[in-house]
Amino acid sequence: MTLWHLMRAVGETAAISAPTLVEAATGRLTPEVCDQRLEHWAKKILEQAKITFEVEGLENAPAFESFVVMSNHQSLYDIPILFQVLKRRVRMVAKRELFRIPGWSHAMRVAGFVEIDRNNREQAIESLRRAEAALNSGTNIWIAPEGTRSQSGRLAPFKKGGFHMALEAHVRILPITITGTRDALLARGYRVRNGAHVRVKVHPPVDPQEYGHERREDLIAEVRRRIQSALPAE
Repeated sequence: MTLWHLMRAVGETAAISAPTLVEAATGRLTPEVCDQRLEHWAKKILEQAKITFEVEGLENAPAFESFVVMSNHQSLYDIPILFQVLKRRVRMVAKRELFRIPGWSHAMRVAGFVEIDRNNREQAIESLRRAEAALNSGTNIWIAPEGTRSQSGRLAPFKKGGFHMALEAHVRILPITITGTRDALLARGYRVRNGAHVRVKVHPPVDPQEYGHERREDLIAEVRRRIQSALPAE
């Protein structure tokens, strides 16, 4: 089954990537077109694995507001789940290496993805400016504060970059808990299992300005507490 899923996923990704690259190169690509393609891609990816989901707390994410979205990260399927659940413009922070692929860098920037290079301070500052501009223009930016997928399902320590972004951009953080995607594909797994049921809980937003930079550790602890509250007891 995994080979079949891989081939279908590659096909779906190619189906949206090819026209996106062409349109980016010719100056015809728009964020709205990217929204449609990403929504279609996410829907197809979940359908192929027969993944169903239920959502609680979506009223905590008013449509008129942009957020730094933070969730736990357990599986590659977290990404299409979030696209389908939030039904709004969501982009991710991506490693600099992805922006080095010929043709991709321009397309990703037009689409609204944010480049990050943790080893280059000047580039990191520029990335922060781009993230602020994206948030102010209506884009929600998703960050997995753990930095990578959890192999155990338990929350790993949180990195601070996303919290700094939210503080500087003056936007609220939207904590989200995702459970069940590990049943479809483990963090370092290779076998996709059909029929997983995923539960998503959208928690009330957290306003970083109530904490400020001086209480950033308290801010991190509060966001972590909310995400942890809907995970199975350890």
